[in-house]
Amino acid sequence: LLSVKVYVKLDHNSPRILCVTNHLRNSELIDPIFRWNGPGGYLSSENSSVQISPTGTLILRHFKSHLSGVYNCSLRFKLTATQPDKKLLLKYVIYAYSDPQYYYELTVRYHAAPCNSFHNISFEKALIQILNKLVAELSCEVILVKSECHHVKMQRGGLQNEIFFTFSVTCLDREEDNRLCQDSACDASHRLNKAKYLIERFFKQEVEVRKKTAEPLPEIYYIEGTLQMVWIDRCYPGYGMNALRHPGCPECCVICSPGSYNPSNGIHCLHCDKSLKYGATKC
Repeated sequence: LLSVKVYVKLDHNSPRILCVTNHLRNSELIDPIFRWNGPGGYLSSENSSVQISPTGTLILRHFKSHLSGVYNCSLRFKLTATQPDKKLLLKYVIYAYSDPQYYYELTVRYHAAPCNSFHNISFEKALIQILNKLVAELSCEVILVKSECHHVKMQRGGLQNEIFFTFSVTCLDREEDNRLCQDSACDASHRLNKAKYLIERFFKQEVEVRKKTAEPLPEIYYIEGTLQMVWIDRCYPGYGMNALRHPGCPECCVICSPGSYNPSNGIHCLHCDKSLKYGATKC
């Protein structure tokens, strides 16, 4: 019995799942009887999250992770009134999926005041505020992941203090903001790239402004050329990407199948013989 893979976006309705083969779709079926079973047993339309049409078509509403698994539909029918009943069993494996969460990791270095100075702390707060103001209109935010102050020995002798900053830049889903968003400019990845451009421009201007003034260097300033922005994909724990296993949804974060798990928000389901459920987060 071949199983067909079906992918349903988390919290969305499934596509229509048919209880007939393509071959029988256009045939007349006499006295058809449909019966659906899911991971939790017999399915009926009395359950608000299940919709079964008179012709046996199944729609799963507001799909959740725990509904992932094997679904069977058995069909009994006659092709002519005088023939005995025929039986058919169809098998579907239905997977929850979500779009990947992506963000930019931003690293940057600043020449700093002595490492235990409160000047560094107030500067850090001001810098986060400035970066957040830059991207606020895009519904994006900049979060400080870590900042470390180090003594760095320079090539031509002498020690200087430097702060190594790591930020993450993420964009919120605008659907959740209840804003009407149809065009591609609302797409989170489009806004994230716009945020990247604004941040890069900000640091470029920092250098240009400093080169134009004759004043001595301030105590804390951006070190030219240290800005790096790296695009990072991640899936929720219990989900992963695998184009070989899921060619029908290659760029989706698909729920981990039994025999695999994902403990963190990396992008792969890892092998584990002990995990017996869909969406395992530990082995």
